[in-house]
Amino acid sequence: MLKNWALSIILNAVALIAVAELFDGFEIDGFVTAVLASLILSILNVIVKPILVLFTLPITVFSLGLFLFVINAITLMITQSIIGDAFIIDGFGVAILAAIVISVLNLLLQKLVADTFKKK
Repeated sequence: MLKNWALSIILNAVALIAVAELFDGFEIDGFVTAVLASLILSILNVIVKPILVLFTLPITVFSLGLFLFVINAITLMITQSIIGDAFIIDGFGVAILAAIVISVLNLLLQKLVADTFKKK
């Protein structure tokens, strides 16, 4: 279980670095900062995200779940405020686009890498 969580943190850090390469308004200093951001993001996803989902449940249902990208962007912005100058997101629009791309990349990386390790 801990091995899967650590692998998920590393894969999320890789996704963060990939997004930093794609968008000009999304900057991350290096892999160590990406791992730290991924760790903080995973903690926020366990503690803060369920509360946000609960409070925004009507709009999430009304938007057919697309509002979850806004919630992911909020957790990204909270992570950025915790880390500081080593992780910069230039606005909420960039955070929403980054949340979408990170979600897709995490899905792909989990299918490619994590499923391969689970088979062994």
